[in-house]
Amino acid sequence: MKRRRIRAWITGIIAILASVVIFLVPFAFVLLQAAKTPAEASNLAFSWPSKWQFWANLVAVLQSNDGLIWRAFMNSAILTVTSVAVMVLVAAMSGYILARKRSKWGPVVNFFVLAGLIVPPAVVPTIWVLQDLHLFKTMPGMILIEATFGLSFCILLFRAFFNTVPRELDEAAVIDGANRMQLFFLVILPLLRPVIVTVIVVQSVFVFNDFAGPLYFLPGTDNATVQTTLYTFAGQNLSYYNLLFMDIFLITIPPLVAYIIFNRQIGLFGHWVGVTRPGWVAVGRGRGPR
Repeated sequence: MKRRRIRAWITGIIAILASVVIFLVPFAFVLLQAAKTPAEASNLAFSWPSKWQFWANLVAVLQSNDGLIWRAFMNSAILTVTSVAVMVLVAAMSGYILARKRSKWGPVVNFFVLAGLIVPPAVVPTIWVLQDLHLFKTMPGMILIEATFGLSFCILLFRAFFNTVPRELDEAAVIDGANRMQLFFLVILPLLRPVIVTVIVVQSVFVFNDFAGPLYFLPGTDNATVQTTLYTFAGQNLSYYNLLFMDIFLITIPPLVAYIIFNRQIGLFGHWVGVTRPGWVAVGRGRGPR
């Protein structure tokens, strides 16, 4: 027992040290460079700044390019929230149908779902399609692109989770008087909270940090996202590394804030479903029909 405790203690210390090296050290490096003068930041040294200019650099970044960073954050927020919401809703419905309904078209649909993970996206044909649909350089077109790119992964994740949900829950809800929409949204959907959390976290980070997609399909200053502003800022100010790292520092803040808010919203969502339809939620939790 003592040896096991010692091994667990050593493993915990190693895990903490690895987390510090992987996550905190790069963050500290970015923060230090963002607080330096242009001359000190250009050396890219992991050292304490001789003169703190954090607030001055922050104001300079927020005011650069006529406040482009503000529009970029708004565009990234709209793009991330909307595309992830589309992915969750469409993937949950598709995964439910693929897991519950057996048909001759099932293998064909599964083939195309897997192809979405394997086949790389074609940029030029996609631009042609967007131009024909009058969606090129528009936010709705970019939302559809991001949702399409992540849909295959989400469908596979939801389908695997649905295989663990017994079919008796569907039958009990139908006997209790639920139609198909009520069956899915009031019985099945509350059970999907773990996989919904996984999809939201993974896809939000992917969409928010996507650089190639907005660069190809959403060009223009008015349509800039946070990642493309970083590219533009670096191209215009090659010698001002302090402002560049300040921009990087600002980009890391929204995912952290969104994660804290998201945890609270998940708890409120589960409480709201339980209060509004307790009978069907009881079915979804395996207590049987009311």
